[in-house]
Amino acid sequence: MSKAPVISTHLRRHIVETPPCIRRASGVIINGVRIKSLLFSTDVAIIRNSNADAVIAVYPFTPTIEIARSIISIAQRPVFVGVGGGTTFGPRVSDIALDAELNGAIAVVLNAPTKTAFVKELSQKIDIPIVLTVVSERENLRERMDSGAMLVNVSGGVKTASIVRMIRDIAPDYPIIATGGPTEQTITRTIEAGANAITYTPPTNGEIFSKLMQKYRDQV
Repeated sequence: MSKAPVISTHLRRHIVETPPCIRRASGVIINGVRIKSLLFSTDVAIIRNSNADAVIAVYPFTPTIEIARSIISIAQRPVFVGVGGGTTFGPRVSDIALDAELNGAIAVVLNAPTKTAFVKELSQKIDIPIVLTVVSERENLRERMDSGAMLVNVSGGVKTASIVRMIRDIAPDYPIIATGGPTEQTITRTIEAGANAITYTPPTNGEIFSKLMQKYRDQV
């Protein structure tokens, strides 16, 4: 098979690129769309200027419909919307999840403290996949996978690859998204452990600007 041609125009060639090794993952196909890389960001400028397959919009504040709508409208790609499940729970989460679906989200993401009973309840209310976050190998992984969630998002820090491997041993075909870590080596280890898709944390706006400003100074 020949190598895919690369085309980039002058004003759009400066983008945040996900590490090429993520393409080795099998990907997760959701309603016909294959997703291998997910950009972990709520920065609309970075989201708009990235080559990631999808966006995972999870943030450490109470989820709001306005934030979800803004990201979905700007992303031009599938968006996994964080809807709470920790500090925010109950009917409020259900309402935000339904609104996310109706506004075009491809999936919703629930935080790790979410009770299994609530996941089952939510799965009866919305018609897009529920992604349940897993953060520790001490969780009842079998129960979490039987909760009604269609995918898990493993975010276990340095233990992520180990947790992925544990889930894969329990359920060989269960869809797994996982954080890849800071290097191509850690991303590769996570994929080899069994992750189908990888979340990638991009550099911040400030970090990108710093490099760009230094380039401008060098040109003076």
